[in-house]
Amino acid sequence: MTFKTLRIAIALSIFFVVSAATGPAQSSSAPGKKAETAKASASKTAPAGGRAVDWRQIKKPELPAFHPQVPKRIEFANGMIVFLQEDHELPLIDGTAYIRGGSRDVPAAKTGLTSIYASSWRTGGTKTKTGDQLDDELEARAAHVETGGGAATTSVSFSCLKGDLDFVFDVFKDVLRNPEFRQDKIDLAKNRMRTAISRRNDDISEIAGREAAKIAYGKNNPYAREPEYATVNAITRQDLSDWHTTHVHPNNIIFGIVGDFDSVAMEKRLRDSFESWARGPKYVAAQIQFTNPKPGIYFVDKDDVNQSVIHMVKLGIRRDNPDYFPVQVMNDVFGGGFASRLFKRLRTEAGLAYDVGGGIGAAYDHPGVLNIEMGTKSATTVEGIQGLYREVDDMRNNPVTKPELQHGKDSILNSFIFNFDTPEKVLLERMVYELYGYPPDFLERFRNGIEQTTGQDVDRVARKYLLKDQLAVLVVGRAADFDKPLSSLGPVTNVDITIPPPDKGAAPSGSSGATNAPISSNTEGKALLAKVIEASGGAQKLGAVKGTQRKATVALKTPQGEMTIESTSIEMLPDKVRMQVQTPNGAFTMVSTPEASFVQLPNGVQPMPAGQREDLLKSMQRTVWNIAQHASDPKYSFVANGVEQIGDRHASVLDIQTDLQRLRWYIDAKSGRVLRAQYETATQAGLATRVVDYAEWKAVDGITIPFHEEASDNGEPSGSVQVSSFEFNPHVDATIFDHPAGESAHKAGPR
Repeated sequence: MTFKTLRIAIALSIFFVVSAATGPAQSSSAPGKKAETAKASASKTAPAGGRAVDWRQIKKPELPAFHPQVPKRIEFANGMIVFLQEDHELPLIDGTAYIRGGSRDVPAAKTGLTSIYASSWRTGGTKTKTGDQLDDELEARAAHVETGGGAATTSVSFSCLKGDLDFVFDVFKDVLRNPEFRQDKIDLAKNRMRTAISRRNDDISEIAGREAAKIAYGKNNPYAREPEYATVNAITRQDLSDWHTTHVHPNNIIFGIVGDFDSVAMEKRLRDSFESWARGPKYVAAQIQFTNPKPGIYFVDKDDVNQSVIHMVKLGIRRDNPDYFPVQVMNDVFGGGFASRLFKRLRTEAGLAYDVGGGIGAAYDHPGVLNIEMGTKSATTVEGIQGLYREVDDMRNNPVTKPELQHGKDSILNSFIFNFDTPEKVLLERMVYELYGYPPDFLERFRNGIEQTTGQDVDRVARKYLLKDQLAVLVVGRAADFDKPLSSLGPVTNVDITIPPPDKGAAPSGSSGATNAPISSNTEGKALLAKVIEASGGAQKLGAVKGTQRKATVALKTPQGEMTIESTSIEMLPDKVRMQVQTPNGAFTMVSTPEASFVQLPNGVQPMPAGQREDLLKSMQRTVWNIAQHASDPKYSFVANGVEQIGDRHASVLDIQTDLQRLRWYIDAKSGRVLRAQYETATQAGLATRVVDYAEWKAVDGITIPFHEEASDNGEPSGSVQVSSFEFNPHVDATIFDHPAGESAHKAGPR
């Protein structure tokens, strides 16, 4: 807690203590006199001396004029724009470079390029140092240099202690001008993106937000496009290098630096570093057409959920629209928070929504999206849509009240100041204005614009933009559980969210070859697989495996510390899994089959989320016996990919692609054992690259398997597995996989 925060906390504590102390004194009045006393108190004027005797007598002072610290703007002869903002509160210095050109400028066939570029730009290192070496050197100084990307820009930023500026600034310049884009980091970024694609239909809210943007902007609009396997596979290292060569020039950069420095000395440093850098070609933004969507009902069938997500959309406005300020106030009154009409009426009073809100979106250089959204039970889907329609009509037809207007303006202004309460926040905002050509004082204009907005302004923009018959309504949910058919509201357009499968140009996970190479096994890959099969017990033994039973102790590393669990898992090929887990907090059972996938808890049975079911199937696929049984499967490919060092051993790399995933094996050149496996997986923190090292090899029924595993996620240790017993082809009762209620369901619970 900072000293400033501590002072605020003490002040609030004193206020609440005083309030609590005065409460009983007021309530001790005779019951019949309470209302009279309160009314009289409210009507009193302050006594002599100016001290108020009732909180309603306290006059709210006028807000002071808003004059944020203005950064110094410099334009170099080569066109580079620089902003300097001194801040001597702490011995820190932060810098950010915005480079014009982002995902909206990428051809549709290469969608995802800037995300992969931004990721591998920093992690790929420079021509003289790898990204891993930079990680170690920066971490030793508690500093960072990061790269990122968005719709309109890519960026490079740094943060460091004042005393480390010389070193960190040199790294920043090296990353900015001399990136190497090493292939292994490109592959890692692409694998993460492929994994994200494979899981993008798991979450109902993610589906709704994505498809709503497609409907509002049009599916081919750059602001709505999504990466697909084919577009990711089409991106090459040369594409990233070409992008950098095309866009990273001084006349295309806006650079801001804030912190504990002297502006004169910093300006000299920057001129010495950048002013001799030659201009490049002028950036020309992509020309994008925007057309309002076709009104009507759009539906995504998601049959593993028990709730619906509703979005009502059309194009919004730009921030340079004169209506921008009254629109912001209208948004707050209509759907901006707990006090909004949507929230009070549809959630609090009608109980129709888990969450509800929205308004007219505004972007800097293109239309935002008017988006009204609601989450509701499946059984109140149509009723919820009708409720949203009523509130749209109400906002248009019933004028905003004085309390609503005042609350809306206060809400915006009270939060506004916290958005720009540091010099760094003001600097970054000023850089955005430079990027999009807005006046330098737009920040001050915003506050004035909100303060000057009248009730008539709010009513006018509500009537102008909230047009019910122009809205496209998207519903994501399970139609069988709706209160009424969606067709009762009008014609329904079904939206297909099927993920296009990888094309024949997909590359195996971790492949360092050309990303557009055909998916086909090579001779060396087949030979490596044969070596693993022989070392594990032979094709006949592995081919006879129909199921397994394993008991193990699992030690998981969590933010709260290490947690140990006991597990017993039964797997029956190709697609049945039953896992019993005993944790310090209790026991549960997970079951996944083609007929039913569920989690059995002490208090009942819940559907298993689709993503978790897929993870279980992928885990079964990664076993040596399963891979061996698909050695000749045309859906599987095996590609040898060089040799790497694992500890003191030389390991041959084998990239494997199945019908569900890609993984990499590191195989001991002498024994043929799999020393390490690498693959993408979902964790509580998001997608991660998991590396599993195997040890303690033992023979079970003639098949050699590891009894110990050590795992790490994104380079950080995540857990270990110690196997206590293992059995091949166990005799099990088939009913252990049955749903307790005798149902066949893959329903996922609310998310």
